[in-house]
Amino acid sequence: MTLYQTYCDRLVQDTPFLTGHGRLSEQQVDRIILQLNRYYPQILTNKEAEKFRNPKASLRVRLCDLLSHLQRSGERDCQEFYRALYIHAQPLHSCLPSRHALLCCSPGLASPLASAPPQRPPSDPKGLPGTRRVLGFSPVIIDRHVSRYLLAFLADDLGGL
Repeated sequence: MTLYQTYCDRLVQDTPFLTGHGRLSEQQVDRIILQLNRYYPQILTNKEAEKFRNPKASLRVRLCDLLSHLQRSGERDCQEFYRALYIHAQPLHSCLPSRHALLCCSPGLASPLASAPPQRPPSDPKGLPGTRRVLGFSPVIIDRHVSRYLLAFLADDLGGL
């Protein structure tokens, strides 16, 4: 297990967990498929979305087919799946084996980020330009407990804008 695990690697690791009995409801899977189809039609075409939403096939088979399709499609498609999973099943997303493996490999990364005071005032010209914007709008998905502190830190920091 390396710290720089790709989204495709994570999806391979998480597939047995995600396809376990009762992990994802049919509604959650449908919402994920619809998000990948509507917002990212280059990831799932209408025909593929219909195939993965076919009620004649079991949920487990459809989910396995979807995850296999995404793994073959590439890194960006797997990343978008994780984003959709976070939106539609956040508690399950927090329990993924790949997330626990990442936290075990880097136990001290999240807490200093969440509680660290700014090293330079926002108006300091020596600070890195655009740092707040990158942090505020990056698509990094973090645990909801850490995000509360990080958002509070950003809200305090953005008061001078």
